[in-house]
Formats: sequence, C-alpha cells, structure tokens
Amino acid sequence: MEAPVTTWTDHTADRPVSLTAPNGIDRAAHHRLDEAWLAAAWSHPSTRCFVVSGGQVLIDETADGRTEIVMTPSFEAPLTEAHRYFLGIDQDGVSYFALQKDSLPGRMDDSARPAGLREAGLLLSPRDAGLMVHAVALENWQRLHRFCSRCGERTVIAAAGHIRRCPACGAEHYPRTDPAVIMAVVDEHDRILLGRQVHWPEGRFSTLAGFVEPGESIEQSVRREVHEEVGIDVGEVEYLASQPWPFPSSLMLGFVARATSTTIQVDGDEIHEARWFSRDELDAAFTSGEVLPPYGISIAARLIERWYGKPLPTRTAF
Repeated sequence: MEAPVTTWTDHTADRPVSLTAPNGIDRAAHHRLDEAWLAAAWSHPSTRCFVVSGGQVLIDETADGRTEIVMTPSFEAPLTEAHRYFLGIDQDGVSYFALQKDSLPGRMDDSARPAGLREAGLLLSPRDAGLMVHAVALENWQRLHRFCSRCGERTVIAAAGHIRRCPACGAEHYPRTDPAVIMAVVDEHDRILLGRQVHWPEGRFSTLAGFVEPGESIEQSVRREVHEEVGIDVGEVEYLASQPWPFPSSLMLGFVARATSTTIQVDGDEIHEARWFSRDELDAAFTSGEVLPPYGISIAARLIERWYGKPLPTRTAF
C-alpha cells in the first residue's frame, strides 16, 4: 500500500540552492564564434579575466569584508600557455573571460588564496560564483575531452571554449553535462533517509544520488537508485530544484521521494550505511558530532534543510 503523502513547513524557502541564484551575467552565446568581437572585447579596458587551474581560482577579501575572485584587466593578462574562455557580459557591459593555465598565478598580497568551488561558492557573490562554476565546468570538460570520439584525432578549441572541433573529420564536440538525481527520501512518519558512501569518513551522511541511465526518465531514475542502493521502494516523486555540479560535469536534479517501504538493505558497493532520522534524532546527532552534514554549497544540504526546517550546521573543512 502506498504511504500517505507527508507535508512539512519549509522554513528555509527563501534560501536558494547555491550556484543557482540570478547572477546578472548574460552568457551572450551569439558572440562566441565572432572572432573580431572577441578580440575587441579582450582588448577593452573594462574587460576582466581570472585564472582557473585544477578547479581552483584565487579569491581575496575586499576592504568591506566581501570575498571576490581575484581579477585583472584582460589587456594586462598574457595569453601565453593559456586557453581563453568567454564567460559573458554583466549588466554594466563588462565582459568576463577565464584563462585556463597549468597553475594559478602567484598571490598578489597576503590575503589572496586559492580556493575550490566547494569553499568559494559559499563565500562569493552570485556573480562571481556563477562565473566560477562556468569556468570550472569548461576547464574540466576541456581537460577530459581533448580527442575526437569519432576518429581519435586531437581536437582544437573553438567558440571561445564552448566547442572542440576535429580538424580531421570535422566533428564538433560540445561540453558534456551528465544528469544525476539526488533525493530526500521521507517515509510516512516524516523521517528522512540518509546514507554514507563506502569511501566517506565515519559520520558523514547525505541524501542518496545517482546518474540517470540511457532511456530512463528522471522519475524512474529516482526509484531505481533508491531501490538499488538501500532496498527501499519509492512511490510519489516531486521535483524541487537543480544545481550545476562540475565534479566533473554533473547537473544535479533534486527531488523529494516518498518511501513506500522502510526496511533498509544497503548494497555494500556504493552505500556502506543508511539510517532513518527524525528531526530530533538528526538534531541530536549533529550536536554530538555523530553525524556530519553535507557541504553547505551542495543541493544535498538544501534538500535536508527543507525537511529539517532550519539551516544545517556549517562544515568548516573542505
């Protein structure tokens, strides 16, 4: 018998999923193939650029306490040994580029430091977070897809970083995005199901997740992943939000899934441990340190918060 629908008051509804807030950047895709426009934009004194390397950028604090990506005027940035990616234009007409290099530049002052997206995404403004996730996603794709999947020839960068073109067979390859479902599974008693992956440290729990398979709807994927990983059957599936997650190329699709069974049987391959939690039980586990919450930037944290009714404890380690 299908479990009754459980509802809860969402006390965190005004907290957007990280990396999805409007960032004021127009990606201006129509300019990517216009080499004359790109050259003019690059040489314009208002244009700004930053270096991305290994998924990191340099960040720094401003005098008023804000955290920003360290950017420089583009005309001051040499293109030697760098790939240039056009990221878009802001509401003031400023163009932004990312330079992919083998290493980050030397620190400009004592406060500037390298940071990855899991850390920086929580600190940066929506504009800078949006620019960073775009740059990191392009860097990951460029690094992993250098050869033509049709003929094996090395490809070349085109469209300001958004296409790789094969000079041998003419094939064009576009940035890869892998859809993945991530779900807060709740039962008829309004408990949430959290799991610990086999390679995670003791105490780290999060929502279940998995990739969408070929020929599968996202709703089917939710039900299959939950059953495969923990042996729980799912009835109603409700979509909530999505989040870009370039580690290396995922698009996370967030759901609430209503469990129609409660007996847990972990697969042992991906999930080592899974538990049902009431709000009081999870609150006590957070307080004692028995359970570590997911990173605040992740949609997993937002899904749990929506059920939990308040912000999760802050993770300080990255």
